[in-house]
Amino acid sequence: MIVLHVIYIKICYLHYHSIMSFSLDEIQKAYSYYKQYKLQNPPLHHERFIFPLFSGTYFCYRKIDILRIVSIAKSLSQDPSFVDVGCGNGDFLTKIKKYLPNAVGIEQNAMLFYILNRPKPNYVHSYPIEVLNYIENSFDIVFVGWMQPGTDFRRHIARLTKCIITTFDAGGQCGVNGGCEYEEFGFKKLASWRSPSWIDVNGELMNKFYAEPLNLSKINHLSNLRTAHNLWYVYSTPEQSDKITRALKDYYKEECRSYLSERFDFEDLLDSCGFSYHEKLLLQPSSEKHLWKIEFH
Repeated sequence: MIVLHVIYIKICYLHYHSIMSFSLDEIQKAYSYYKQYKLQNPPLHHERFIFPLFSGTYFCYRKIDILRIVSIAKSLSQDPSFVDVGCGNGDFLTKIKKYLPNAVGIEQNAMLFYILNRPKPNYVHSYPIEVLNYIENSFDIVFVGWMQPGTDFRRHIARLTKCIITTFDAGGQCGVNGGCEYEEFGFKKLASWRSPSWIDVNGELMNKFYAEPLNLSKINHLSNLRTAHNLWYVYSTPEQSDKITRALKDYYKEECRSYLSERFDFEDLLDSCGFSYHEKLLLQPSSEKHLWKIEFH
């Protein structure tokens, strides 16, 4: 139990500070805790929500999130291009590539692949975000899954595309001067939805599988404290907005009928932790939201 809590603290620390802020030795030390955890033969898929840096992502997603992005991409081009800016270990990007084979990623610190003892895929490019200023070609979709607090590279993103899909932690993760919005660069917000943050899921895993047994009332009380939900925003330039909105609405109608058959195997864990599709969230006494429910703007 103590070891696991130490791991959790270290990984949380890595989450809220850029990987670039740590030395190779520090990251390798965190990775050693990850390997110790693996030796305990943990339950299936727990590691992706306890060690997102090494085994998952810092935003939780389902297969429907992938398919929503694919529906948007296909509305823009028959052979759409896609770039994942800050793709980390490539977990999300790999799943995107099954539907969009031209997809590429940018991860400025290839140290992560070295630590994981994985060859860096040739579709993942490691160079500073500022290099985007000098890329001549554009992309149909730019995806930004994480932007470190205090960092703002939106202007680099805005010049590369006519459609931006971004996620950010509702608990406050954004760059300077906001950093999550793109209206000032001529983009229009078309749609948004919520998924749980990895912190939410991690907390539920700790309470359900690793902490001392809790009674039902205590579990329900802790569940009501969830506040760090992840927000997904879809932006486009005005001339692309109608076709993107139409494509996403068409897909969403089909999704509501077929989401049970369009799943990754780790989604069962999300359901068991109380983060089911369209689950109602009571964020404020006068406001209720639902996970993965699309709101069109």
